[in-house]
Amino acid sequence: MKKWFLILLVSAVVTTVQSQTYKEYVRQALAAMSVDSTEEAEKMFREAMRIEPASRSNAMIYYQIGRIQERRNKLEKALESYTMGLNISAHVLPLRIARASLYMRLGNYDKALNDYSDVLDWKTDEQEALFMRAYIYTEKRLYKKARADYEALIKLNPNHEEARIGLVLLNEKDNRPREAMEQINVMIATTPNHAVLYAIRAGLEQTRKLYEAAEDDFNKAISLDPANTDYLLNRASLYIETKRNKEARTDLDKALELGANPDDIASMRYLMK
Repeated sequence: MKKWFLILLVSAVVTTVQSQTYKEYVRQALAAMSVDSTEEAEKMFREAMRIEPASRSNAMIYYQIGRIQERRNKLEKALESYTMGLNISAHVLPLRIARASLYMRLGNYDKALNDYSDVLDWKTDEQEALFMRAYIYTEKRLYKKARADYEALIKLNPNHEEARIGLVLLNEKDNRPREAMEQINVMIATTPNHAVLYAIRAGLEQTRKLYEAAEDDFNKAISLDPANTDYLLNRASLYIETKRNKEARTDLDKALELGANPDDIASMRYLMK
């Protein structure tokens, strides 16, 4: 009798020690992450899982390991980690969203769409999932579905600027040019010092061949954010379209100086020949 009692007692003590050690490893891993010691953090996380391989908490450990791997640009490894975590617990939303975001980085919009849709099946007001699914639907030209997601998101968060911009661009693609222009004008009136809004309106104006208005808006965007190479390249595109190659070269030179992609610069220079 004493023998079995001792066995049970030892077993209980071992289980308690292992549980504490698991938590200690996790705490050490999180502490290592806080000081950007990612290799040490991953090592501690894996030690924790070695001790308790059946713990459902390992789903979140795989999430943390995946984040570490993304930071090291080991994207396929990170994808594997997120999937391992979801195999343990399919309804962990941070994991599902992280994998969806990584699928977007890898250009796999179909799988990202599946993950974002799963998230929204479980939590209909998840804003990141609504925004990203709307973006994917827009890219797939599923404009009705994209509109529903953007409008749902704006209803949840009227100040969600990215969603409002997304709806502007959706209306432009969906052959609703008046709505697109009205919406961007309202946004600029509300937030008159936000460079990206002027750049977006300039693009709409350029499409409509309202070149003077487009140039004014590109000028405004650049004055508000002079280091933004995209705005310089966009204005250079306007200058090329209107046969003002001297001004275009100036913008391209400045963009290159600020770190724009040389291949993009070369392609635009080619258009001036």
